[in-house]
Amino acid sequence: MTNALTLSHDQAEAYDTIAELLRGVGVDLDDGILTPPRESKQALAAVLGKAGSGKTLLLAELVKALEAAGVDIVSGDYEGKRRKDRRTLAILAPTNKAASVLRMRGVPATTIHRIIYTPVYDPEYERIAEWLVGNGDKPEIEGLTEEALARAQAFYQLHKSIPGALAAAGLRGSDFITGWKRRDEPLDIGFVDEASMLDDRQFEDLKEIFPTLLLFGDPAQLAPVNQSGSMVFDAMPAPSKLELSRVHRQDADSPILDLAHALGDPALGFEEFERLVEETAKRDDRVVWGQRVEVDLMARSPVLVWRNATRIRLINAFRQVHGAPEDALLEGEPLICDGIELPLKHRKKRLDLEARGLIKGAQVIYLGPGRKPGFSRLHVIGAEDPRVSAASIVKIEKPEEEEPFIPYAARMGATFLHGAAVTIHKAQGSQWENVQVFAPDLYAAARMGRVEAGQPLWKRLAYVAITRASERLHWVVRNRLARPTHPLGTDDLAVAPAPLTLEAEEEGAA
Repeated sequence: MTNALTLSHDQAEAYDTIAELLRGVGVDLDDGILTPPRESKQALAAVLGKAGSGKTLLLAELVKALEAAGVDIVSGDYEGKRRKDRRTLAILAPTNKAASVLRMRGVPATTIHRIIYTPVYDPEYERIAEWLVGNGDKPEIEGLTEEALARAQAFYQLHKSIPGALAAAGLRGSDFITGWKRRDEPLDIGFVDEASMLDDRQFEDLKEIFPTLLLFGDPAQLAPVNQSGSMVFDAMPAPSKLELSRVHRQDADSPILDLAHALGDPALGFEEFERLVEETAKRDDRVVWGQRVEVDLMARSPVLVWRNATRIRLINAFRQVHGAPEDALLEGEPLICDGIELPLKHRKKRLDLEARGLIKGAQVIYLGPGRKPGFSRLHVIGAEDPRVSAASIVKIEKPEEEEPFIPYAARMGATFLHGAAVTIHKAQGSQWENVQVFAPDLYAAARMGRVEAGQPLWKRLAYVAITRASERLHWVVRNRLARPTHPLGTDDLAVAPAPLTLEAEEEGAA
């Protein structure tokens, strides 16, 4: 067991169990021996643990060991020519934001959608991809200089993204991706982070694609809305569920995690918990006892609420204090993708938008209008190539009004709600440095006495909301909004290596 020095006891036990499972499907981590994949029954396991128990560290160590053994990482961008003896691993997350959290920790993750639907490359540019992944010689492409190819190679070595590398060479997405297709052949090994967010249909899709599937999830989070309080790993047999219970030493001094774990005490009531938050805030500035919502933070990390009515009120207050007009968006306003409204005959366009990151729940920043009516220029948070221009339907919900106000819209395309505040359910899988939790909503949930999966609902809501914060938690106790200290803008957003031209994007997505 080579990882004993870096893993805690329960992690080491889980690592050994998973190594034994992988050995059974022909991947020997200890000796670095791979045997070709073969037909066998499904190998399925889940690693479960609360925040701070080290699920991500264990996942990262397993990825390193599989790479060292010769297993190829499948990113969803490009797979290269299939070989019968090739062993592959895909690391997946339900959303772009969740995948980007893993990528920031050095784990080459992609979204579930990008694995189910794969790009079809133009044959000429496929030669560049083959060269970048080490399966071919350096190509000569008309119109691409040696310097452009060098930029592509340098980008790929750093980020392992074929589309990003081709964009760094000066190509547009419409140059090298000709379409998208649903995967018709299974892959090999799949790791899924934030598995508590999976619904039954996604789980079945993943089991069809991956004969060996490992889930990483937090049983204390909220179950998907349509799952009646259960998570996909709940029904798995006990031997296949590996529990991580120890909080890592490097995280033990985190007041945010301390508060999250305090919610596990069945005797703790809401008032006692609030006193604990207030006492923690007095001695540690990583927890803030907030008398008002800080509007400056809402532009990039939404206020987390339970009730839709609260979400709508906060969004409208945010727009009012920034002087946003009713008939247009300001550059820098946050949005949440609510899905794609396209008829079945436009399936290819739907796949193209979704593959660029515009999937339900994606966090987006408005950059301004596109060059065609109804189009918007957008920055997709967490996407590897974040800039996109797309036909958009933006809905601004109003308090006590059934129908949302639509400042402008294309006839069909990606639909968006405002993102200055979101429900705690929709925040799952995401993480921000600063998180504001609107405590009056959780107090309302506590007063109602609702229970989900044997635990008071307010505790599940509080746990999920608190653990979205990586640096600082703001526990907002009053229904007030601070004034902004600066206008909205987009200067803080990283620019893609070579932004795609709007004309080409709008032709493709119109």
